[in-house]
Amino acid sequence: MSNPHPLAGVYAAALTPLTPALEPDLEPVPRFLAFLAARGCHGALLFGTTGEGPSFSPSERESVLRAALTVRQEYPGFRLLAGTGTPSLDESIHLTRLAFDLGYDGVVCLPPYYFRKASDDGLFAWFTQVIQKAVPADGFLLGYHFPGAAGIGFSLDLLKRLKDAFPNQFAGIKDSSHDEGLAVALGQTFGADLVVLTGTDSYLQLALENQAAGCITACANLIAPDLRSVYDTYQAGKDPAAIQQRVSAQRHILEKYMPFPPTLKALLARLHGFPLWPVKPPLVDITPQVAAQIEAELSAVV
Repeated sequence: MSNPHPLAGVYAAALTPLTPALEPDLEPVPRFLAFLAARGCHGALLFGTTGEGPSFSPSERESVLRAALTVRQEYPGFRLLAGTGTPSLDESIHLTRLAFDLGYDGVVCLPPYYFRKASDDGLFAWFTQVIQKAVPADGFLLGYHFPGAAGIGFSLDLLKRLKDAFPNQFAGIKDSSHDEGLAVALGQTFGADLVVLTGTDSYLQLALENQAAGCITACANLIAPDLRSVYDTYQAGKDPAAIQQRVSAQRHILEKYMPFPPTLKALLARLHGFPLWPVKPPLVDITPQVAAQIEAELSAVV
């Protein structure tokens, strides 16, 4: 890739460490992010879906966002993105402004997901308010396109309007639609002008072939080295198909044990020695027996 966008690369949709009392556990946050950096992630998204973002209050989010900054003492170039979209316009503006005030590299902003029948006009007005009031001229906002979970997303027309109105600040989208057709359409419509970071590990090569800038995925918490290998191999002009096949096999195993947060937390504890962090209700922790089954299935992937 020539002259890649500053946000291009491989990101983990980072898990959020919790105490047994279900409060953010701040002490391991920078250590966990350093683990992701050491395994090839260019950066991490905090408080995405995998980070259980909607389960946390603004004050809880702020405490974790501040704790995460310490990772840059060891990995100065590690990029930090913050999930800032909520159904509340004012809260989303506050969280977005906070992220940039703290020095984050960008934000990933869900549309106001309670309002599932909002029109493109309404969503354009909502994002205009967020960008004008919270995103600095040199800041980057990525829309979070996850209609399967949020119930609302971004049409191609809305993306065009936002990109035309805010060509630098509205950098692009995190595409968690799991829609191969959309991955192709985004590339055909925008080329490299729109930063697209796919949320589907098994589509990474396809997305890159359609001018995506990289990925932000849940599975990167576990399989970042393989994802980075797909990315680097493609950027070197070589065919990453063999590595992509391994990534896809691992993704398909993990998809059988959704949602991702409890599964990934259990596997990180088993495979990499992290504490067994709980998840916030309404999510439910998986049993040791299920975790052992998943570990066995993953170990069979070659």
